[in-house]
Amino acid sequence: MADAPSLRVLLVEDDPAMVVLVRRLLEASGYQQIQHVGTGADALTASAEADLIVLDHQLPDMTGVDLLPRLIARPEPPSVILVTGTGNETLAAAALRAGADDYVPKDAHFRELLPQIVERVRRTRALRSAQTAVEQELIQAERLAAIGEMTVTLHHEINNPLMSASAETELLAADRSLSDDQRGSVEAIKSALTRVRDIIKRAGELREAASRDYLVGLRMINLAESDPAKVPHRGRALLLIAEEGVARLTALVLRHSGFTVERVGSVRELESGANRLGVSLVVLSAVGTDDPEDALGGLRVEPGRAWGLVALVAGDGSGAEAAGADRVVSLPLDPATFADDLLAAADREVG
Repeated sequence: MADAPSLRVLLVEDDPAMVVLVRRLLEASGYQQIQHVGTGADALTASAEADLIVLDHQLPDMTGVDLLPRLIARPEPPSVILVTGTGNETLAAAALRAGADDYVPKDAHFRELLPQIVERVRRTRALRSAQTAVEQELIQAERLAAIGEMTVTLHHEINNPLMSASAETELLAADRSLSDDQRGSVEAIKSALTRVRDIIKRAGELREAASRDYLVGLRMINLAESDPAKVPHRGRALLLIAEEGVARLTALVLRHSGFTVERVGSVRELESGANRLGVSLVVLSAVGTDDPEDALGGLRVEPGRAWGLVALVAGDGSGAEAAGADRVVSLPLDPATFADDLLAAADREVG
């Protein structure tokens, strides 16, 4: 989830004056990694290292619309903003159909529009990346569920014969008539049975379905013992968010930040749940209005509450702020700053 300083921008423009102008506008908006080329051929080479391309349509060797499909053909393509001449809506529509994320005309509003469009494209790109992470987490959850089912089967089918075999080897090991070679063989069997037991135990405790190479073209679940750095537990977070994509993204960010996440279906359920021990954060979809009576959907916010409140608002967030929200986050979400907003609300000082 890239923020402005980490986003790599490629400017494809042959007019020196426009190069200076666009670079200044981007730098003023916080973009630090800006590369410039003046031809379509050079753009094809440089695009492999770009996250966002500001592409002029009129280039010395080809047009931007002709170049566009080749720029976005790779598996993880950059976002592209086409810079067009004024009054060329047909060209802009063709660019959008060809895969451009947006366009900006070279007119009197260029200085104002370009930073806004670049920021919108950056946020959309970050949101797509975050949604991909949500999809990967769902796949991970399905894999873990399948592993859990297999582990239960292993315990059921293997545990009894494993215990029986371990008991038999213990009896054999106690037999004083065994030779040294026989005793060594029994100890090797005991060690192997212990290893089988430990492998089944680690499978049961598996929380990450990571895999590693086994043979060429074949991978296996990695059951190696590890001690990953743990995120500190920050308490329970309650979510009242109707839009499924936003809810999944919020839950993902919260879990990665150390919260236990619980979704609720109504304001009444939210108020009841927020009074339970351990709740440190509430996140809900709010109404974009300046009226605090309506902004939080009837949620009563007491000043001395133990939990922080984040309101997700599409539109005017002044009503939610007046109603007691500790943080008002504009929709669509900006994944680059969302985690910081959530943590700031959870860590607020209780009045």
